[in-house]
Amino acid sequence: MEDIYQLLDKLSIKYDKYEHPAVFTNEESDKICTDIPGKNTKNLFLADEKDQRFYLLTIMHGKRGDLKKFAMLVGERRLHFGNADYLKQLLNLTPGSVSPLGLMHDTNGKVKYFFDSDLLKEEKIYIHPGINTATLGIKLPDFKKFLNFTNHILNIYD
Repeated sequence: MEDIYQLLDKLSIKYDKYEHPAVFTNEESDKICTDIPGKNTKNLFLADEKDQRFYLLTIMHGKRGDLKKFAMLVGERRLHFGNADYLKQLLNLTPGSVSPLGLMHDTNGKVKYFFDSDLLKEEKIYIHPGINTATLGIKLPDFKKFLNFTNHILNIYD
């Protein structure tokens, strides 16, 4: 399985890479990653009540992830944070390193992807490359190219 950097290079997707100490929360990122110029994001890996349907939501840092509202949007009664086993199995990621770039591993399309509408106003999105010791800045058209390659749709979340 190729790694994310090989895939981005293969797709001719340019990125800015920022290496930093491990960060597990946006609060830590605010203190440690002061040299990253854009808006930070947070990524929520969610599952339905029976752990049969999975969702990945990328939202603007500072925005509250309203799980009740999101559950209604996707037609679920209730959602919870997906467990580490499913996160590893479906996206090859670990807690603290959740990233939409993990969708490259979701070859069976089990994870539905949603993207905060506020991020559409940004030139680049800033996300982990699958490990929380780096952040990549990727232009939105290139990020859409990545999603297209992985057969995931950029569903908009307001």
